[in-house]
Amino acid sequence: MPQIFIPQRFNGPPDTANGGYVAGLIAGEMRKAGIEGAIEVSLRAPPPVEAAMDLVIAGGACECRHGDAVVGTARGVEALGAVPAAPTLAVAAQGRENFPPVADHAFPYCFVCGPSRTRDGLCIFTGRPHGYDGVTDVWTPGSDYAEADGLVREAVIWAALDCPGAFAIGFQERPMVLGRIKGQVLRRPEAGAPLIVAAWHLYDDGRKHGAASALFTADGELLAQTEQLWIELK
Repeated sequence: MPQIFIPQRFNGPPDTANGGYVAGLIAGEMRKAGIEGAIEVSLRAPPPVEAAMDLVIAGGACECRHGDAVVGTARGVEALGAVPAAPTLAVAAQGRENFPPVADHAFPYCFVCGPSRTRDGLCIFTGRPHGYDGVTDVWTPGSDYAEADGLVREAVIWAALDCPGAFAIGFQERPMVLGRIKGQVLRRPEAGAPLIVAAWHLYDDGRKHGAASALFTADGELLAQTEQLWIELK
């Protein structure tokens, strides 16, 4: 039975693993089991850090368990739809100028978007640039996020596309947690190259909110994309 283990470093909310990172690890194990294409991961409980979780993969689906509790489920799904064209690198770089201040951040130590994690986090600070309908930032993944082949690890790509969706919805005004993420990685980029991260608000339904996100090369080639369901905290 395969297992995944999330070190404390890869947290989202305090003492909880980043949902996108967890989803990326699950997707990677499903691919090892022969399940290709887009993967949809639904989180049923907060994924723990510093604890092993068992993966039960059968019939094109997966259960992620921590003891007797089902933390999440996953399944292969159809390919995601088209995304808007990428902003230019110059426009994308303007996004972080409008990222909310640390005082307005519900989870300032999040591995992906935490402004208090400038030493060991991804530091993806997506905000709204002028003239673009979404939130953006430029992210240059370091070599410590790459496999031996020099390409960025799949779980890190999923993590990078997680939090931007929440900021496209308005995380700073209404904190929320990830409930479901559907994603596909088309091509893993090399570490050390600047990449464009963008995300868009899709819908609101009470405390449920939808978003989509994408990762592009500096020239606008689509590398990976997600569609997400976020649950607003009470």
